[in-house]
Amino acid sequence: MLLCLTILKIFFCSWCTVRIGLVYLISGFGGSLMSALFIRASISVGASGALFGLIGSMLSELITNWSLYANKVAALLTLVLVIVVNLALGILPRVDNFAHIGGLISGFLLGFVVFIRPQFAWINQRRVAPGPQAAPAEHKHKTYQYILWIVAAILLIVGFTLAIVLLFRGYNANDHCSWCHYLSCVPTKKWKCNSSPTTCTAMLQGNTLNLTCEGKGIYRSYIVAEATQDKIDQLCNQLCS
Repeated sequence: MLLCLTILKIFFCSWCTVRIGLVYLISGFGGSLMSALFIRASISVGASGALFGLIGSMLSELITNWSLYANKVAALLTLVLVIVVNLALGILPRVDNFAHIGGLISGFLLGFVVFIRPQFAWINQRRVAPGPQAAPAEHKHKTYQYILWIVAAILLIVGFTLAIVLLFRGYNANDHCSWCHYLSCVPTKKWKCNSSPTTCTAMLQGNTLNLTCEGKGIYRSYIVAEATQDKIDQLCNQLCS
């Protein structure tokens, strides 16, 4: 996190506080939305999602203003390394990596919209007095910058609208993505991801056992020859882990 703050300090020197604050707030909101859609049994707090949004916006700012940078490849590799390392730390227990991912995506898209720079040729042209031998008029931005701006703006509007609608409808994203919980925590021999007691709702229909993990809202059916309590507890632990 200290490395992130060091990189962000350089970023603050290039842009005004209003734009950075806008990205910070919206990215934090985006991270909270994604966390609420995937984590149903607990509440997470903190500014890490918003910080990931700022890092994501730095990456998109580098991409959309690619032609203006000198050491672009080194900057790109540094940002990618910082993102990968911090996301890898997010798979530890009690760390809300969904907020990190949501903030990162929100900030990445916002960077294309908020941090677009004019081309040097256009800036230099404005400083030259007009005359009969003046160079042809230069465009303020390149075509790919406009394309990235439009696509990012559309994805932001659609994504936030869809996420808010699903949130108020009580949508549980884990029901449609059985492996997504590994993005936030990967269980190992050293730790378990489920810190709360494991409880499941069980319904037996013939040889079919229907289990619902109450903590995560994950539903699955099993074919069992004999539904003993030990068997149900074992399957419940597998489902909720």
